[in-house]
Amino acid sequence: MRSYFVDAFTNEPFKGNPAGVCFLEQELDKEVMLKIAREFGFSETAFIQKTNKYSTYTIRYFSPKKEIPLCGHATLASAKVIFENTDVNEILFVTSENLELVIKKYNEEIMMEFPVYDTIAATIPQATLAALGLEKVINTVYSPKNKIIVLEIGDSQLLAGLTPDFNALLNSYENINGILVTARSANKEYDFHYRYFWPWAGTNEDPVTGGAQTFLAKYWAEKLNKKEMKAFQSSQRTGTMTVELRDNKVMIFGKAVIVLEGNLAY
Repeated sequence: MRSYFVDAFTNEPFKGNPAGVCFLEQELDKEVMLKIAREFGFSETAFIQKTNKYSTYTIRYFSPKKEIPLCGHATLASAKVIFENTDVNEILFVTSENLELVIKKYNEEIMMEFPVYDTIAATIPQATLAALGLEKVINTVYSPKNKIIVLEIGDSQLLAGLTPDFNALLNSYENINGILVTARSANKEYDFHYRYFWPWAGTNEDPVTGGAQTFLAKYWAEKLNKKEMKAFQSSQRTGTMTVELRDNKVMIFGKAVIVLEGNLAY
């Protein structure tokens, strides 16, 4: 099976978020895909299969723990591989939930059209804040569609320096996929920073999270009164993207770098 390792949301190898991309010639059992995702060890691996429609592919995403309904960086990585190996300028991905994702070449970047989801007010236990290394937050909301808690704090430098106790974090809360911590940027080059911790469903920390923009872009657009924003994920690998709200969709613009390609024997 033809497979690739791609660093997404960066133009430099070994930065951004690495994703596995596997091209299926035939249907593959879900348990086998999960084993491959565990073998690769990335936060997500995408499995792509061409359909009989022009430039249309099914796409499924797996963390090392479970199948994930939607993933931004693995979508970007998959599109990068297709654009590099074909002459098409637009792709339609169809997810396991039959969500249709339009992906286009856009100058030197790739533009992904993702849905927008609402958030609701929420509270979390003090034990969760303590596990994250936080004493207080500005705001707490929850994305029901994504099962992700969002914590806004007031200091982007504090955000970058967080070193969570992941065992304590897991034990402090149940029935979520992850916790996203975000802050207004102190750097004029960006509008907001964020980090995503998800030991409940994947790895301890996702280096760069595109799918979170389905709710995070709207959150910051309302706070900043802006439709187009620059986001910075202040993980160890770091990553950047531009997001723009259009007609209840979020356009996510990013770059990616292919760092390995080969044939997977399984």
